[in-house]
Amino acid sequence: MLTVSIVVHRTPPGQLRKALECVLRSAADKIYVIDNSPDDSLAKVAGSVPRTEYRHVDNNGFGASHNIAIREVTAKGDYHLVMNADVCWEGEILGTLVEYMENNPSVGMVAPRVYYPDGVLQYSCRMLPTPADLFAKRFLPRRMVERRMERYLLAAHDHSKEIDCPYLLGSFLLFRVEALRDCGLFDERFFMYPEDIDITRRIHERWRTVFCPEVSIVHEHAAASRKNKKMLWIHFVNMVKYFNKWGWLADKKRSDFNKTLLKGISFLPRDARPYGRG
Repeated sequence: MLTVSIVVHRTPPGQLRKALECVLRSAADKIYVIDNSPDDSLAKVAGSVPRTEYRHVDNNGFGASHNIAIREVTAKGDYHLVMNADVCWEGEILGTLVEYMENNPSVGMVAPRVYYPDGVLQYSCRMLPTPADLFAKRFLPRRMVERRMERYLLAAHDHSKEIDCPYLLGSFLLFRVEALRDCGLFDERFFMYPEDIDITRRIHERWRTVFCPEVSIVHEHAAASRKNKKMLWIHFVNMVKYFNKWGWLADKKRSDFNKTLLKGISFLPRDARPYGRG
């Protein structure tokens, strides 16, 4: 059984419709659209799509909204996809990813290769961040921190190769439901932003969390916290909560996971790397 949840907030109707059409190419049994917008104007879009259930809910955050759907499927589901409304893809990729997980029972979570709409690779598999990584990425000129960012974003990794990664971006994550039962759902103390880091590393402790480049998606990636002061503040507050949970400077699991990750990477020389952005 494959289920899907899409959390929307003031999402353009056409964007949601396009995402739902992509899912409908697969054998998904049920699609949940969890809407935490001020009104339920997207109900008409969701209601016109087969196998889709629409819920208009209070805005308690990205992870909390996905958990509404996940709680309903943990008792009976096999696989659950968490995806953004601003992703799309060609063809039928969900069957390929489910087949991959069927053939690899140690994998608890998988994510595809990701591109921006302009065709540039998005660095969607990363090291677990330190506070310095996130401060440098957000506030310092790129020329000052280029080498540090290349390391954190795994820019030198051959993105045609599969890796077992402790941090996968949350725009498109396919979970084995058994792994969610084992490791827990999204941590609802995070309103948004670090919930994907947190859940990947928790599952990574017990299962493989795999970047699978066999299939790819396109992600618009609005990066709202780079353009909006309110969203930047929300990002900051929630990252403080993340580091309070796992440790600021002393985080042994982070160090161990990152060391193991770097040992398993297929590095490309600089002149052979595809251009990408984080």
